[in-house]
Amino acid sequence: MTTNPKTPANPPSAVAAKRPLLVALLLGLAAGIASALLLLALPATAPTQSTGKALIGGPFSLVDGAGRRVTEKDFAGKPLLVYFGFTNCPDVCPAGLQVIAAALARLGDKTNGVGVVFITVDPERDTPELLGKYAASFDKRIVGLSGSPEEIAAVTKAYRVYATKVPDPDNPAEYNVDHSSFMYLMDKDGAYARHFPHSVDANALADAIAKAIGAPSSAGAS
Repeated sequence: MTTNPKTPANPPSAVAAKRPLLVALLLGLAAGIASALLLLALPATAPTQSTGKALIGGPFSLVDGAGRRVTEKDFAGKPLLVYFGFTNCPDVCPAGLQVIAAALARLGDKTNGVGVVFITVDPERDTPELLGKYAASFDKRIVGLSGSPEEIAAVTKAYRVYATKVPDPDNPAEYNVDHSSFMYLMDKDGAYARHFPHSVDANALADAIAKAIGAPSSAGAS
């Protein structure tokens, strides 16, 4: 009596069919891990000490576009809006800077009571002069700040900013920088007040800044 050959438990066609699903699952897992890291960079509720003060912000010493050393003490007595990014940023940073510029335009002369800084997360390429010109191209009231890699590492740590280099697979000499993109509003004493996403509405940002400096915003201004 003849018997049929035993059918393989996993025919080649079945294995091949499962490969796309496995790849999709792995990609989904990687994306989930990346999103989790970004969220951990700044929790929805800012971490606080037992005193109730948020653990965001602190002293810094950086260089502006004119080569001047700038510290947090230069903004003492007035609120400070802090935004992180870099000049080679393709879309997120320009969008955030445009929002800031629109908010400053709405506030007009009231912006004399607030400081605004744009701090690089890419000190290797963003020289103080380059960053200063870049920030000023959006609004001259935005102060671009750069520094040594150690100085930038210190300020990004103080503000709990996530930033990491991502190599360009097509050009090993180039890279991008993945980073969290929040605007931090510090109060007149240099303490954390609140933060905004880069996509915040310019009117809402202007209102928040106006409230921080104790002046009404020009909500009806064009």
